[in-house]
Amino acid sequence: MVSLVAAWARKFLALVALFTMNAAVVRGQEPTRTSPEYQTEALERRLQNLQEQMSGMQSMMAVMHADLLRSRAEASELRRELEASRGLPAARLPAENVSGPKSEALLPGPVASSQAGTGNEQRVQKLEEEQQLSNARVEEQNQTKVESASKYRVRLSGAAILSLISNIGLVDNLDFPSLVPADRPIDPKGSFGASLRQSLLGLEVFGPEIKGARVSADLQFDFAGGFPNAPDGVTLGLARLRTGVVRITGQRTTLVAGQDAPFFSPLSPSSIASLALPAFAYAGNLWTWTPQIRLEHRVNLTEDSGFLLQGGLLDPLTGEPPTSLYLRTPDAGEASRQPAYAARTAWSHRLFHHELVLGVGGYYSRQNWEFHRNVDAWAGTTDWTLPLGDQWEISGEFYRGRAVGGLGGGIGRSAVFSGPITDSSTRQTQKLEWNGAFGQDSSFARDLRLFPLSTQSYFDPSLARNRSAFLNFIYRPRSDLLLSVEYRRLRTLSVSGNSEKGGHINLSMGVLF
Repeated sequence: MVSLVAAWARKFLALVALFTMNAAVVRGQEPTRTSPEYQTEALERRLQNLQEQMSGMQSMMAVMHADLLRSRAEASELRRELEASRGLPAARLPAENVSGPKSEALLPGPVASSQAGTGNEQRVQKLEEEQQLSNARVEEQNQTKVESASKYRVRLSGAAILSLISNIGLVDNLDFPSLVPADRPIDPKGSFGASLRQSLLGLEVFGPEIKGARVSADLQFDFAGGFPNAPDGVTLGLARLRTGVVRITGQRTTLVAGQDAPFFSPLSPSSIASLALPAFAYAGNLWTWTPQIRLEHRVNLTEDSGFLLQGGLLDPLTGEPPTSLYLRTPDAGEASRQPAYAARTAWSHRLFHHELVLGVGGYYSRQNWEFHRNVDAWAGTTDWTLPLGDQWEISGEFYRGRAVGGLGGGIGRSAVFSGPITDSSTRQTQKLEWNGAFGQDSSFARDLRLFPLSTQSYFDPSLARNRSAFLNFIYRPRSDLLLSVEYRRLRTLSVSGNSEKGGHINLSMGVLF
């Protein structure tokens, strides 16, 4: 009887235990109490759990960041130790580089060499294992190399480019010449040099998405902004802002604001030897990086073709050099109190896996040279890109215009004058420009001959025509490595009929990042 009662008692306790376990499980998954007090307590427990999880995640991130820094330091130290241990004889290693006691490292003869060698091999093996572990940790953190204050993704890019330069005859700029000045007996007949001034540095920012439109921005710099007044200052190129734009890109419409190349003259020849100034600058290529705001809209006709419509406002630059190194004063275009206007339309069609593009554009700005001397600057442009199979394409631009020195036309001049610009009786003249397979800028010689030459220009006012042509070869054995060789022929003619010729040879090697 007692045994029977004990057996029932054991069964009853087992059922109670089983019910208690099931109740605990059910309580953990599906609460059965619905009172306000219980719900408040459950909410507080959940908030506490979330806080604990967030604190744990922050701690883990801090530990990972510390591990990354420590791994990088250890990797550098391990590399040095590995090189030192492989390069020194075993018997001469310092005591701290031997795994055994210090006294063993000082033992003379073959015994010390054998023990040191064994310890050294173990040490090398350990260093290699730790190096592999450190590299793996660094690779895991490769997405945290560049961080912005806004936490949006930032990409650093650029190119470190060394150029070896040889010039035949006299040119205006040893690094990247644009024209040939008048030859004098004291001038050299050639030159050789090297430069890193055309190296590039860029930043790209990938911002938020606003109502389906993506926001992005980029900045580009080089080191062709002049030289410091120091010994051998020609090797210490000053940083210079090239371009910088903000884009808001929708499905078919894009708003662009910043400093960029003229969108109505979009093409420039490919040249590694001429990065600081686009190729054919001041020889038929409208290129000047100009502050602007523009709107672009794409119209799809078929799956493979469509139209691009562009229109915008630009700073009405005239090519005048600054009057001060620190203060900005308005030039003739900005003194007109209105922006420059430009538009372009282009038709594109998919052909041979490339884009066939035909575009036409126009530009207008008003210039006020004081004393009621107003000039209407304008340009009409056309551009094309024609694929010739999968491997070749031909592209080019034509333009005709007036007073477009601010865009790089007219050898950098918008107007020439019959006398000092401050004299109200001084008159301005006009000019015509064009380009072809090679680049050329030309002014009306009859206008230049009529007046004593005076001009608001950085260049020699006696220049009448400037030509440039080049042949280059660019080789990319890898996507981040480039090699280039280029020969450029320049010819500059003055109003008196003198013709100066020069050549430029450029060998460049660069690494992109």
